[in-house]
Amino acid sequence: MTTTETPTITRVDFVPLPTVDIERATAFYRDVLGLTEAKQTVDNATSSEFDLGGTTLAVWDPTSVGLEFVPNTNAVALHTDDVSGLRKRLEAAGVTFFGDTVDSGVCHMAFFADPSGNPLMLHGRHVPRD
Repeated sequence: MTTTETPTITRVDFVPLPTVDIERATAFYRDVLGLTEAKQTVDNATSSEFDLGGTTLAVWDPTSVGLEFVPNTNAVALHTDDVSGLRKRLEAAGVTFFGDTVDSGVCHMAFFADPSGNPLMLHGRHVPRD
């Protein structure tokens, strides 16, 4: 398709989360974090997907395409309106957090990792944007 407009980036379609144990990772995102697994047409032996308001978390096994497994190094910020409450629920489910919840002055952040070592954070902004 040809267009006269300059192409632009309009959103993030998905965030890849590598794992070598797709069943364990899928269970964590579905059963511990409470995310709804999306129906997909790809081989779920090597991937699963969770739609979060237009951005998909794609849990996948990079070794299935000949790549080395290496966990992500930057935390994926998962929005919640209640960082403290969700943190307590996840801790009760066995999730270990790294340190105390951080208050940046505009948001609360609580850091943890999935079973594959991918860093995640609960994130909730408590100061409105200008």
